[in-house]
Amino acid sequence: MPSRREFMTGLGAAAIGTALPFGSLITPAAASLYPPLDLSYFDTPISPAPSDIKLGYASITWDGDELAAIDDIASLGFPGIQIRSNILKEFGARPGDLRDLLARHHLTFVALSSGGVGIDGGLDQQIIDEHVSHAKFLHDAGGLYLQVTDTRPKGRPITPADHARLGRLLTEIGKRSADLGVRVGYHNHMGTLGETPDDVDRILEAADARYVTLELDVAHYQQGGGNPAQAIRRYRDRLLFLHIKDVESPSPEKPDDPRSYRFVELGRGKVDLPGVFAALDEVRFRGWAVVELDAVPGKARTPKESAAINKEYLRRFNSLS
Repeated sequence: MPSRREFMTGLGAAAIGTALPFGSLITPAAASLYPPLDLSYFDTPISPAPSDIKLGYASITWDGDELAAIDDIASLGFPGIQIRSNILKEFGARPGDLRDLLARHHLTFVALSSGGVGIDGGLDQQIIDEHVSHAKFLHDAGGLYLQVTDTRPKGRPITPADHARLGRLLTEIGKRSADLGVRVGYHNHMGTLGETPDDVDRILEAADARYVTLELDVAHYQQGGGNPAQAIRRYRDRLLFLHIKDVESPSPEKPDDPRSYRFVELGRGKVDLPGVFAALDEVRFRGWAVVELDAVPGKARTPKESAAINKEYLRRFNSLS
């Protein structure tokens, strides 16, 4: 143990040290402890990575036959698939079996179509629980994203409060899905609260951006009066994935009704698809774009034949084999 004299001497030395200028305490050896850094690298901003668009295909064209859709989509060389929630009838208790099936077909489970969110009826908790259960199934089956749309109220005019209410419900679904590692994308759609570009704006403004992103359907956005390429630029920081889709209007069945429409194979409708892909390149989008065709136009072809037509069209934008 030091003596009292040694202890007091040490305190005096410490007091003198604190009174000295800071620079005088730095010895040459301490100054060279770390070599000088070249900070000029940080003068040049790092360029964002170029766009990287992965193409999937939606099973909706197969009208509920998800297993046939999986076989056909894989055989055409698409690396990803979006599946409808009716798949739960067969795999709801066995998500691992679906995960293994998709792995054998070399397919990424891009998204599960979870259905619509109703804002009338006072069933909020039931609706939230249903979609969160879908998110749990998606997670356990190895999937990425949960697609959610909405159910438009009938028999009354739509009010701003409706968009706000939908935004709150989507946020709650998104929060609970995020706990499972699943991101939620709102799907704009004709005949819903998110039919027009202004509608989409209101819903996304009402929903928490941390938990609710946009799954942009370019054909529905076009039919709703919007410009899909402009939407890509507008929502570039909130874009989860896309539906690549085409639409003709009016439909052949109702040529005198300017509001009628029919979804068709890519390049056969009015959507500026080259402009869509140019916008994706411009914003350097890196993610999934899922081709969707609700039904084979005119029933003249099989779903696989229509998918082959879409694949051929996409060759100009993507290196699908």
